[in-house]
Amino acid sequence: MTDFMGLVDLASRHLGGGVVAANDEFFAAADHLVEPAAPVFEPRTFGPKGQVYDGWETRRRRPGGEKDAGHDWAIVRLGAPGIVRGVVVDTSFFTGNYPPFASVEGCGVEGYPAPASLAAAEWTSLVPRSELRGGSPNAFAVASDRRLTHVRLSIYPDGGVARLRVHGDVVPDPRLLAGGLVDLAAMENGGLVVGCSNMFYGAPNNLLRPGLARTMGEGWETARRRDAGNDWVTVRLGVPGAVRLVELDTSHFKGNAPGEAAVIGADADASTLDDPGSWFEILPRTSLQPDTRHRFLVPGAARATHVRTDVYPDGGMARLRLFGEPGPGDLDALARRWLDSLPSAQAAQVQAQGNHPPLPR
Repeated sequence: MTDFMGLVDLASRHLGGGVVAANDEFFAAADHLVEPAAPVFEPRTFGPKGQVYDGWETRRRRPGGEKDAGHDWAIVRLGAPGIVRGVVVDTSFFTGNYPPFASVEGCGVEGYPAPASLAAAEWTSLVPRSELRGGSPNAFAVASDRRLTHVRLSIYPDGGVARLRVHGDVVPDPRLLAGGLVDLAAMENGGLVVGCSNMFYGAPNNLLRPGLARTMGEGWETARRRDAGNDWVTVRLGVPGAVRLVELDTSHFKGNAPGEAAVIGADADASTLDDPGSWFEILPRTSLQPDTRHRFLVPGAARATHVRTDVYPDGGMARLRLFGEPGPGDLDALARRWLDSLPSAQAAQVQAQGNHPPLPR
């Protein structure tokens, strides 16, 4: 039911997600819905409108009043458009004021439409009207194969929701990847950590997030090793290709940066990842400095679908960037997947405008 929890939160503020419209934010702003951090609560903390909540809270509907019928809603722009696999409507700390029911819809649109245009978009159901529990995350699996750019959370009839998580597979727009080097591992391009030796202090997918880490807590950090081994992380590239530049960023890690690191790659389309002989060197074992963005040119690396970074012996890293060149066949495959996953209305608009990459015959 919750296997999707390990996938990227497409709506996260870390990826650029945001609330573009809400019909009511009387008690607490809907922007809280996409905050990456878990919600918090401090009892007896009152502002001008009552108890302060780390979430979205609407006013009570009253018969004959301004809000005497209907329900409340908020529209979220996904930071990374993609195929939604599961949704979490988290009502943490909302116990006497949570909505008893909620539903979630999605749409896929071109460009950056205003709220009025979004309201008129073609919305499809992801989670039908479903019962919620108060004070807890409510997880719902989603069966969809459409690439979405926005979701709409509706609550019935009113109340408070702390967070909305929209887990799924990123499907990058191939039109934005044309020309120059691409960060093949970027989360917003579909990169995902699929293996890791240790994640005691920090989640490894932090490595693939956009932008610079602001603190040590926004990176990946392992526990201290007390044996002769080393720690590692394996990334499935969002866009397969040949790595030309590796960036290993240890910013903020000062007394706990790895002493050395190495990077290897493999092509899962040509061999099995379980075979050690399938892996080839991208960056040899190299010394690292604390609190430093390291950039290394890579001459002549082969095509890779997966990359593994080994750190010696342990420690923390803020970001991993793998800039490279997608092969023509890889861009063709991405373009086909992207177009095949567009909702019908958006696909028709793209086709009518001729605004799509050339597709393989």
